[in-house]
Amino acid sequence: MTTQMTSNIDRRSFPRLQAPLYSRPARMKIGEKKQVLDVSLGGARIYSDEPQDVGSRLDLELFLPDGSSLECTARIVWAVKLPKDAVARFEVGLSFIDVPDETLERLKTVLVADET
Repeated sequence: MTTQMTSNIDRRSFPRLQAPLYSRPARMKIGEKKQVLDVSLGGARIYSDEPQDVGSRLDLELFLPDGSSLECTARIVWAVKLPKDAVARFEVGLSFIDVPDETLERLKTVLVADET
């Protein structure tokens, strides 16, 4: 049985804008950075090689295009196991929680659509 994850109704509270961001679990100075697939002020979609439990919290470090980074906490809202030949083992949907206003303001600077 296959579960379809999309519908004709967009239920997102925040617009999704592509941004050149990478992430890894916060406070891990080693480990591969994974590209953030989709991001908004409300959350993100990422790759993970580790299984993630829906409802659990994840401390995340986001690497911005200017070389700086910011830390945030997210809640796992969904996780899908990817095929064996995929770039990672899982695709994970995150909802940002307890994000300080300063962090949101920094994130907004990268979420500007390129109109050129």
